[in-house]
Amino acid sequence: MPKQQVPFIELKRYLPEGSFEDVLHYLLHYKVQLTVSRSRNTILGDYRHAHGGSNHRISVNGNLNKFSFLITLLHELAHLFTYERFGHRVKSHGKEWKNEFGKILVQFLSKDLFPNDIAEALTQSLHNPAASSCADEKLLRILKKYDPEKPGHVLVEQVAPNHLFKIKGDRIFKKGEKIRKRFKCLEVATGKWFLFSAVYEVEIIEVPG
Repeated sequence: MPKQQVPFIELKRYLPEGSFEDVLHYLLHYKVQLTVSRSRNTILGDYRHAHGGSNHRISVNGNLNKFSFLITLLHELAHLFTYERFGHRVKSHGKEWKNEFGKILVQFLSKDLFPNDIAEALTQSLHNPAASSCADEKLLRILKKYDPEKPGHVLVEQVAPNHLFKIKGDRIFKKGEKIRKRFKCLEVATGKWFLFSAVYEVEIIEVPG
């Protein structure tokens, strides 16, 4: 679906039960224009600061499960808080952002909104939050447990060696060896090698016979 602004009352269906009122408080207080985006492979959400008379803008992918959606939204709100305090004087995911993200995570963790496994992973990450939940492999594995089931879809780390898999755009790859935290995979059509995160979701290709 295209990126679209979401009426705040409809936001409830994207969020875990019990989180809407607190989220709404921040969105209204900071006059945030919230949009829900189609699935994006490289990012789960983004933030654009207010300027030239426009409001702060946050977008979050609409295909995320409720816990992933809330964590991503809190991530982007932390960018807003950081900008309000420091403007452009600090790094995007520097210590100032980590401090703001940690504070808002603690607030929402105290409300028992998350299943125990997600809450535990978030608590462990508080001292040094990743720049994206995509970059926190432990958290991402846990969050994916709460995604709707998609038959034939697995993480790259679950694909057998030399087995074929497909990604968006019908690009087909053969899984190769692991290099540190990533897997080296051969694109069948081009013969080029690419590195994939262990927790990148792909579609298994069944080979006849």
